Amino acid sequence: MEVRPKRLAPRGTQDVLPPESAKGQYVEATFRRTCACYQYGEIRTPMFEETELFSRAAGETTDIVTKEMYTFTDRGGRSLTLRPEGTPSVVRAFIEHKLYGEPDAHKYYYVAPIFRYERPQAGRYRQHHQLGVECLGPAGPDADAEVIALACDFLGTLPLTGASLQISSLGCPECRPTYRERLQEFIRPRLAELCEYCQGRFEVNPLRILDDKNPRCQELTQGAPSPLDTLCGACREHHERLLALLAEAGIPYRENPRIVRGLDYYTRTVFEVIHGELGAQNTLVGGGRYDLLVEELGGPPTPAVGFGSGLERILLVLEAQGWSPPPPTPPVYVAVAQGAGDAGWLLAERLRRAGLAAQVDLLHRSLKAQMKEADRLGSRYVLIVGEQEVAAGEATLRDMQTGEQRPLPLEGAAELMAGLVGEKGQAES
Repeated sequence: MEVRPKRLAPRGTQDVLPPESAKGQYVEATFRRTCACYQYGEIRTPMFEETELFSRAAGETTDIVTKEMYTFTDRGGRSLTLRPEGTPSVVRAFIEHKLYGEPDAHKYYYVAPIFRYERPQAGRYRQHHQLGVECLGPAGPDADAEVIALACDFLGTLPLTGASLQISSLGCPECRPTYRERLQEFIRPRLAELCEYCQGRFEVNPLRILDDKNPRCQELTQGAPSPLDTLCGACREHHERLLALLAEAGIPYRENPRIVRGLDYYTRTVFEVIHGELGAQNTLVGGGRYDLLVEELGGPPTPAVGFGSGLERILLVLEAQGWSPPPPTPPVYVAVAQGAGDAGWLLAERLRRAGLAAQVDLLHRSLKAQMKEADRLGSRYVLIVGEQEVAAGEATLRDMQTGEQRPLPLEGAAELMAGLVGEKGQAES
């Protein structure tokens, strides 16, 4: 037999196989339920967009644009990029479909694959999945508080402990230039000691230096001015009202003036939910307000706020805390004996159409092997169908817990089993 060379998944990607895939499904379902409680509707955007959308939104000097985007030229000569983050695509759709013409708070959520060319590490892959929400239209701090509360409620609904909320404000175009000047004054005497990347950011985006994970750069920027000290009156009022709303809602937080996020479009509120299990890359949720982005991308002035959360990072923390999802409901097992023909397969189909999980042997194994399989799956009930049962128009129902057996008419068996499984389930719950 010819042996073919093994093929590996591309570096930085992974295959998620059952039963592991059930973990991600559980987290996604929890996120969707939380979003439904807050009346956010799902939006689905293309996996790739015109490259300019992401470069204009994120900022030409950000790491995403300069180092991390998967960009290619299609057969029509267009420059396209696999989605490196979710917000620009949502804003593009908002503008394209003229949703701004509706006087309302436009509240969306998404669950989407994200692509970034970066060094693979714990909880971060070159293809990963982002859970995100965007709220476009409202300008007040109550919208910020709602988005933050949604993120905290989502994580709080999961069996996850140890996460903490950190929050700050970057100000607006009126007050941020003052902070930028003060920060540059602080950094300038230390500039030669900073890493190459931080030196390159000094003129174009000095705030990003505070976000650098290099330990030496973090040490050198200890004691840097806080953006909270240079907020204008409107930004300060917005920030203080947000903190008051969080306190009134019982949502604990810590102010952290070093939060700048990795994208240029943020204004005023920025926040992160972090966790110690993740090491240096410790962010579970990151987001903030981006009041200028819709206009920057060609729409009318529209305030907005949102967040993104990495599914794989959440799973990493949950697994470190020993969590596993609830086991699936064991199926009703249809064991097919010799001479039953297609009767067993057809019975399994009827069970499924009645809303029951059902398993039928497709490998035509012995009845003994099928019973072992039913036991391995944790099936409470087995329906045995053989030549004698078919001739009598019935199946043999075996209760695997008690060992009891009794005949069950094939006609109406699915409905009878649905009632039996429902009764037992209620009694055990």
